[in-house]
Amino acid sequence: MSDQPCRPLDGRRVAEVLATSTGGVGTHLRSVLPALAAAGAGVAVCGPQATEDLFRFTGAGAAFRPVGISAGLAPVADLRAVRALRRATADADLVHAHGLRAGLVAAAARRVRGDRSRPLVLTLHNALPDGGGLRRRLLQTAEAATIRGADLVLAASEDLAAHARRLGAADVRLAPVSAPPLPPARRSRAEVRRELGLVDDLRPVVLAVGRLHPQKGYDVLLAAAGRWRTDERLRPAPPLVVIAGDGPLQQELAERVRAEQLPVRLLGRRSDVADLLGAADLCVLPSVWEARSLTAQEALRAGVPLVATRVGGIPELVGTAADLVPAGDAGALADAVTAVLTDPARATRLAAAGPRQAQQWPDQAATGRQLVAVYRELLGPPGGPGR
Repeated sequence: MSDQPCRPLDGRRVAEVLATSTGGVGTHLRSVLPALAAAGAGVAVCGPQATEDLFRFTGAGAAFRPVGISAGLAPVADLRAVRALRRATADADLVHAHGLRAGLVAAAARRVRGDRSRPLVLTLHNALPDGGGLRRRLLQTAEAATIRGADLVLAASEDLAAHARRLGAADVRLAPVSAPPLPPARRSRAEVRRELGLVDDLRPVVLAVGRLHPQKGYDVLLAAAGRWRTDERLRPAPPLVVIAGDGPLQQELAERVRAEQLPVRLLGRRSDVADLLGAADLCVLPSVWEARSLTAQEALRAGVPLVATRVGGIPELVGTAADLVPAGDAGALADAVTAVLTDPARATRLAAAGPRQAQQWPDQAATGRQLVAVYRELLGPPGGPGR
């Protein structure tokens, strides 16, 4: 008889499915792969090749199977994705879709396959974007069908969980997404500031990190930056706003910065967020909606004062460790940032509160353990027939 303990997912084959991702979803999935492997699961990640190229799921011990699921509705491409996902998950004991787009394709593949004995888990990372029209109605219909079609819905924030319950989900549980720890900073504050063109430590740096996408509210941040330029309280110079990230709004934002001569630098996608946080006097999160923002987690862990919008899961995430403002209000955002930059005591209080708040969050290990426990519950003991 073997002396090796039986791991909770020994012999189980799990398929993790995601659509095109350049940020939080891909980061989260890669962070939980080691825990699944340690539990004995054989994991295959199914998604776009570009997402594998960016996050290197295979480097974390998973197999990769290309399935072209785009970030937006694409009926013809989605039909191809359904067929590809059926083939890619043919040997899986459980399918876990991360995000609504992946869930839509996974639920459709399940209906075509006609086998409901294999559990389907759906993690909701984001809410539907605001708006109206036919596209919005189609998304709402697809969202409701996908949520009701899953055996278990995991929600990254309480508002997402409540929404899934309203839509008739069979089983909904809160599953907070933990930001992986950043690598240590490689450069000093002074070195990073020199790279940004600052010759001394007098001018404040306001940092935003995230994809250049309408959800992130960068149009409001640029409007606030225009206000700082003429704010007498911020003399001798307004803060320099630096935005780390890439995305579909790159050209539009760059043109606005040039046209309005705003004190804003678009840095593109960066791998040195820890360095940037070390050089920042304040971090800002002007998003229209967030569940459990990785940027907010990183800023609070680093002890960088945070001003964020009061949306989605942000209030429950940050507690009193950040200053919160209404979404879409450039004046409120500008005033809140100015209040922190011109009040050293306030900045010191927020900087100290961040790490204390972060200690209350589940870490990567806890997030991985929760996922292993969920899979074990759905699949039963190793060697068994499953649920």
